[in-house]
Amino acid sequence: MNLNDIQITTSEQVSLKFKIAGLGSRATANIVDWFIIVLIDVALSLSIVRISKVFPLQSISTVSSYVYASMVILFFLLLWGYFVFFEFFANGRTPGKMLVGIRVMQENGQSITFLASVIRNLLRIIDFLPALFLLGIFMIFFHSRHKRIGDMAAGTLVVYQKKTKRKKLAKNSLEMEIERKLKTHQISLDLDEWSKKKIGIREWELLKTYMLRQRSLSSKEKETMTLQVAGILFPLLGVDAAYKPLEEVENILFTLYLQLREDWQYEE
Repeated sequence: MNLNDIQITTSEQVSLKFKIAGLGSRATANIVDWFIIVLIDVALSLSIVRISKVFPLQSISTVSSYVYASMVILFFLLLWGYFVFFEFFANGRTPGKMLVGIRVMQENGQSITFLASVIRNLLRIIDFLPALFLLGIFMIFFHSRHKRIGDMAAGTLVVYQKKTKRKKLAKNSLEMEIERKLKTHQISLDLDEWSKKKIGIREWELLKTYMLRQRSLSSKEKETMTLQVAGILFPLLGVDAAYKPLEEVENILFTLYLQLREDWQYEE
């Protein structure tokens, strides 16, 4: 295994492999994000200046103080809120990270939590010391997992996001078998984009492992595994499995797999 590769085994005994993002890709993503932040800050600052001219205050000095204070507050909110917002709501990816193809996640393979994002980004101030992010650059370069202080405190990693295939994927024997089973059952599972975001790579790997293994299991083992997987995934999607027969629970998992396949099927 490459030194920049990491393997994580989840509590469901699913093995996940990731490639840790290095200094170059993280720096590029950071430059893109800062460029966006500066553009937003300039646009907002100009808007404040225009508003202050339309609604003049008592004196020029007061106007200047008002504009300066507003710019400082906006800059802080952008600096802190920009990264937290995108990391939490876009599965660990800011626009810069999306462009480069990297994302932030928890060390256990789960999607980054709101608290972890807040911690890692509040400590961005320390990583910026003494100037121009020098401490952060030093830490990322020399740390074995390319972590800055914010990552160490929050328990996060920055990894490469495998690229999805945009072309239509060929159906394999498993998917054709699933479709044959579902033809005789009317299963409705309409997932919007917000619901899909609740399924991270950990949950996808669990579902995929279940699909690959369920054909080779005994009836009892299959029933146990089906209920375990449903118990983990259904609450995330707001699906109530209570009092549903086993066959219907299984078919919902089949339908979920087919709906998520194109979003999570990767090419190496």
